Amino acid sequence: MANSDFLTWFLIYAAGMMTLGWYVTRHQKTGEDFILGGRKMPMLLTLGSTVGTMVGTGSSIGAVSFGYANGWAGMLYGIGGATGILLTAWWFAPVRNLRFMTMSEEVCYYTGGSKLVKNLVAVIIFCASLGWLGAHILGGGLYLAWASGIDIRAAKTIVAVGFVFYVGIGGYKAVSWIDTLQSIVLFLGFIVLAALSVRHVGGWEVVVSRTDPAAFTPFGIGKLGLLPALSLAAVIGVGVLATPSYRQRIYAAESASVIRQSFIITGLLYMGFSFLPAIIGMATHAMEPNLANSSFAFLHATTALPQALAVVVLIAGMSANMSSGSSDAIAGVSIILRDLYVWLRGRMPPPERAIALSRLFLLLVILLAYLFALTSNDIIGYITKMISMVMSGMFVTVLLGRFWPRFNWQGCIAALLGGSLASLAIILSPPWLARLGNPVIPAVLLSLLLAVVVTWLTPASARSREEVLEMITTERESHGG
Repeated sequence: MANSDFLTWFLIYAAGMMTLGWYVTRHQKTGEDFILGGRKMPMLLTLGSTVGTMVGTGSSIGAVSFGYANGWAGMLYGIGGATGILLTAWWFAPVRNLRFMTMSEEVCYYTGGSKLVKNLVAVIIFCASLGWLGAHILGGGLYLAWASGIDIRAAKTIVAVGFVFYVGIGGYKAVSWIDTLQSIVLFLGFIVLAALSVRHVGGWEVVVSRTDPAAFTPFGIGKLGLLPALSLAAVIGVGVLATPSYRQRIYAAESASVIRQSFIITGLLYMGFSFLPAIIGMATHAMEPNLANSSFAFLHATTALPQALAVVVLIAGMSANMSSGSSDAIAGVSIILRDLYVWLRGRMPPPERAIALSRLFLLLVILLAYLFALTSNDIIGYITKMISMVMSGMFVTVLLGRFWPRFNWQGCIAALLGGSLASLAIILSPPWLARLGNPVIPAVLLSLLLAVVVTWLTPASARSREEVLEMITTERESHGG
């Protein structure tokens, strides 16, 4: 396939998606419209956008690359993500009824209305959103570099600029419509690529014969090792449970039942999807066992397809990247608009300026994420380290806050510090990092231990949760939110 063919068709496809985004959001007027879709997102759009976000850079480039190197271990990303979204449906769907706008409001509610915690969490989840968006800029850059032959840094720059237009046109509602349509494209694309890549090498028996028997064990545990396999699935699950973009769907949905149903369906679909990246990765290894960079395994697999199908599948892969990244960009903007702006200015922006400021903040979010993306070309390594450092303590915080009324702001800070320090210690110890695969398990355990101990040793919150919720709602409404 000529490089220009993919670029031409993808630009046409992207222009069509952006036109749709403009059309469905042309009447929006407020900041809440831009970042939460007016809190009226129905079942279909919630489901479609969640699927589109789940099947993102990690589960396309990353998981296929992992399957190329480690066989059935390519399923672990999908298994971890499916478990995370099903647990989110079970544990956190009722949070929709509290009408939070950002994750920092939710944690503030759990910790007695602490302004210190609210501002600290705002900074942390802003960094998390930047980290996730950076991963998608990295993934999109790898796609574009392969498809066009340009330098990887230039490709990352083009993708970052593309996100500005992709998201800036219509905000959350536009992103949800685009993600829903792209979910169909990417599912069909992955199914086609899995089937035809296996056929290209001569059938499943050939794939099995050319795959390391250790990599062909369940979940690749024979090659990867039990603890690293558990760690990879766990870190992806923790990431889903504590990532701002999934909370955004909870806050924006029409009702708690819509969230629960859409997340459960997403989890089941994603569990089935988890087989596809592993199959594509192993089939690509059977085609070419000596790729210089396994991150290009998905892209190399498309060379086995007829030209028209290759274009469709490459667009599907790019769709996965763009749909996930757009959600993280919106999450980052919402944190600036609701949390950081209020922290620095003492009030929310006037309603008539909210959309203009949201687009300005979007430029800032994408610029910072782009700088993150310049630091790495290893998607799985980038994602797992970022989640362990930033999200382990956040996962413990929202879990204890949701189910333990005694939890307080001191326990929250202990959880956040414990997760980050444990992760940093493992990352700085190569032997331990090699043994564990990533730091998430010790990070979560230390975070949990410190949170429980510190909460018991310090006074309970003075305000009831009902009082805190009233305080948060009054603050938002009095400042024009």
